[in-house]
Amino acid sequence: MSSSPSPLSARGSRLALLVVGLCWLAVLFDGLDMFIYGSVLPHLLETRTFGLTADQAGDLGSYATFGMLVGALAAGTIADRIGRKRLMVSCVVLFSLASGVCALADGVAVFGLGRTLAGVGLGGLLPTAISMVSDYAPRGRGALVIGLLMTAHHAGGILSAYVAKWLIDPVGWRAAFWVCVLPLLFAPVLAKLLPESLSFLVAKGRGEEARALAERYDVEVPAVKTGGAGERWTSLANLFRGDEWIQTLLYWVASFGGLLLVYGVATWLPTLMRAEGYELGSALSFVVVFNLGGIVGMLVAGRAADRFGAPRISALWFALTAAGVFLLSVHMPMTVTMIVVFLTGVFLNSAQTMIYATVSIRSDADNRATAVGWTSGMGRFGAVFGPWLGGQLLASGNGDWGFTAFAIAGLSSMVFIGIAALRSSRRTPTGSEQQLVAVH
Repeated sequence: MSSSPSPLSARGSRLALLVVGLCWLAVLFDGLDMFIYGSVLPHLLETRTFGLTADQAGDLGSYATFGMLVGALAAGTIADRIGRKRLMVSCVVLFSLASGVCALADGVAVFGLGRTLAGVGLGGLLPTAISMVSDYAPRGRGALVIGLLMTAHHAGGILSAYVAKWLIDPVGWRAAFWVCVLPLLFAPVLAKLLPESLSFLVAKGRGEEARALAERYDVEVPAVKTGGAGERWTSLANLFRGDEWIQTLLYWVASFGGLLLVYGVATWLPTLMRAEGYELGSALSFVVVFNLGGIVGMLVAGRAADRFGAPRISALWFALTAAGVFLLSVHMPMTVTMIVVFLTGVFLNSAQTMIYATVSIRSDADNRATAVGWTSGMGRFGAVFGPWLGGQLLASGNGDWGFTAFAIAGLSSMVFIGIAALRSSRRTPTGSEQQLVAVH
């Protein structure tokens, strides 16, 4: 086997297509399960299902994102033990069964348990899927493949809106969660067809198995990575040496505000639009348009960052996101509102991605994975806080401030990522040295 196969190798491309296709479907189901709660939430509140109040609804939204925090933090350790393939299959099974718990729930407590368990599965699947496609992506196409994978998450959001529109009125809200159980049928397909991660095989000393798979599809065998827990803690400590602690905290706070915005809007968009006077069908249509914008944003953000620099694009994207979110608090003609929702989706989702790209670009090679991982992890506390904040505002009769609060979060992220970029004394790499880093 050649040590440097062509990135356009037919067999390598076939394997990449298989892995990306299977992971894309898994992430599609991940997005469906993530967004389905926000899509059914207006109905749950209007019918007072379980006696649900706005503040309880915010708490329930935070349960899923807290579960995602746990799942994301545990994913690496578990994957190192059982393999990325088994972890992905386990995550699909977990969030599918958890949706069944939600569908059968007879009260807020059981429903909350279901959303928490679903969050653990959702949080574990996405970073594992990203690692899988990174392993098998044709050389030089990693950023493109990851960006393509992330479109599945927003496609799942679009699907959730249609599931809610088609099922809630004729069948009831529980049917929407039963649809989210159907990915359970996909788990055996994933287990049968998805190859194990080459990086995992190499790390576990299964070199012959890795080489056989690599030769079969004409791809490279990853280099063995060394370094245990001690080295990882050293990498973390390096983020705080000298003046680096200021830079690190700026990135973390920017990520906190960014994910507060992402998950706050994802949870509350239909409900807040309903509060602005739009019909339920229109409010769910906004979810479709918002996620269409997210797909477009993921595809264009990397190119914009390559040309103008990830820090600059991140700051600009957050400013445009804040403007768009604030405008949603104003009742405008339907066509204008749809345009604003679409553009907000374009900028909001990829703005957070550009934070990770900035951290990746401005970090030393030895510390890059640690820097990005911890920036994502700290940001997930914002993902927990965002849904809770929306519920508190609605419960206190200040629902009109919901979009304003999320817009302020966007502005804060713009400021912090801008300051971090200005403080950096490193020259920003350009061209092929930049990569789109997609971690939610």
